[in-house]
Amino acid sequence: MFTNKARILVIGLFVILLAVILKLRIYELAAVAALFIFLLIWGYFKQGTIVLAAKAFHQKEYTKAENLLRQIARPDWLSKKRRGFYEFIYGGICLQKQEYTEAERHYELAAQYPLRSANDHVAALVHVANINVRNGNYDKARAYLSLTEKYKEHITAKMKDVILKVEQELKKH
Repeated sequence: MFTNKARILVIGLFVILLAVILKLRIYELAAVAALFIFLLIWGYFKQGTIVLAAKAFHQKEYTKAENLLRQIARPDWLSKKRRGFYEFIYGGICLQKQEYTEAERHYELAAQYPLRSANDHVAALVHVANINVRNGNYDKARAYLSLTEKYKEHITAKMKDVILKVEQELKKH
């Protein structure tokens, strides 16, 4: 749960601590300090700033969330759970900015990864279907909507209403 600047600062402090500990020849503590440095670096690549971005996104601070997501240089290196959440949040940000093509791409990627809950997975699929209805690509919308069927028992009432509205729109075409 660090920004990149905070992570670098903490790593720097541990490097200084490691140097002092090595000078004092306390190798057990040096190993612990090296382990913490490794964990911070590993967290940068596997966890990123997703938790902070999710918090900002849920507080409707979309610019802050986007800036936190942009700090992730290689999203393909994130762990599978974090990658799905990264794409899901980025899709939501793109929807807020009305960048529907980008939102569709991010939600399609999010649907390929495990998400926090089945309802989030359904939300990603429904967003892709809804965007395709807006763009007039009804076959693709139907295909994505049909993928929600396997999550039927996990869908919330609110999501069922959204699915119903998209289905009604598809029946018109």
